[in-house]
Amino acid sequence: MKRNLHAGKRLSGGLSLNILTDDELDEIHLATLEILEKTGLFVEDEEALAIFDGGGAFVDAKKKIVKFPSYVVEDCVRSAPSKVVLAGRDPQNDIVLESNRVGFTNFGEGVQLVDPVNGQLRQTTKSDVADSAKLVDYLSDVDVYERAVGAHDVPQEVGAIHCAEACLSNTTKHVLISPINGYQLEKIVAMATAIAGSKDKLQERPIVSLDTCPVSPLKLVRDCCEILIGSARHGILTMACSMAMAGGSSPVHLAGTLVIHNAEVLGGLMLTQLTRKGAPFMYGSSTTAMDLRLGTAVVGTPECAMINAAVARLARYYSLPCFVAGG
Repeated sequence: MKRNLHAGKRLSGGLSLNILTDDELDEIHLATLEILEKTGLFVEDEEALAIFDGGGAFVDAKKKIVKFPSYVVEDCVRSAPSKVVLAGRDPQNDIVLESNRVGFTNFGEGVQLVDPVNGQLRQTTKSDVADSAKLVDYLSDVDVYERAVGAHDVPQEVGAIHCAEACLSNTTKHVLISPINGYQLEKIVAMATAIAGSKDKLQERPIVSLDTCPVSPLKLVRDCCEILIGSARHGILTMACSMAMAGGSSPVHLAGTLVIHNAEVLGGLMLTQLTRKGAPFMYGSSTTAMDLRLGTAVVGTPECAMINAAVARLARYYSLPCFVAGG
């Protein structure tokens, strides 16, 4: 089991980028509570609306708007575990997420690649998913395999199931994958259960985690809700990964974008905790800025790096495992 090095902890050495003070984190948190209580979230799924209604939120069933008292938000934050173990098929590849230990995964999801044999640009296939999993399995500094590319040579209605089969068959490391919707989630969990040996063994050593993305601004669409509810019921870690774009789907200034981002992720967290208290959850981010000239999302930029550093601080503020992308 790997316990990676700390980052940003007050030790005798190490590198950190703590761009937000404790007071600034408090301000972002309080602004988030105001958004969740006064504006609320659009929640498309009927079952999710019922769960929120039973958990103390105020639900407008006609408009599908859910508003959250601050005590509901903060109680859910407290119930989410601050430490999780991501198990690999090989126990030597288990990775511990706790405090501010830092690990690495590959990014996804590529839809095209340059063919390594003929040099031609083409769509990615299920075989490419398998090959990328083998590559990550070999790389000692990459702790977790995230689906790197998509399988575009299979029926897309069940594409995530094909990708999961290719991932789980070709790496001994933990697998992070989006099941796209509730139907494919159940099939992927069944696959992981067969590999683990039983439901109990899968919960004891979860070899797969699931992720989903709210829709900015402030929407939990049906597929997103199905994944958050389903993963919580199975006791499998799920990551809610906001993809807000400053200047596009969120305010142009980064502080406002962080508040929208935070509200979306905490909305996902609340759905998992109200479904099953103590369900493992990861605070995720693929949030960045929009290029106002071209209308595209930018990565590898100072703005993206600043958002990632701020998100890491927010996750630490809530004592949650964290994933940031695109830096």
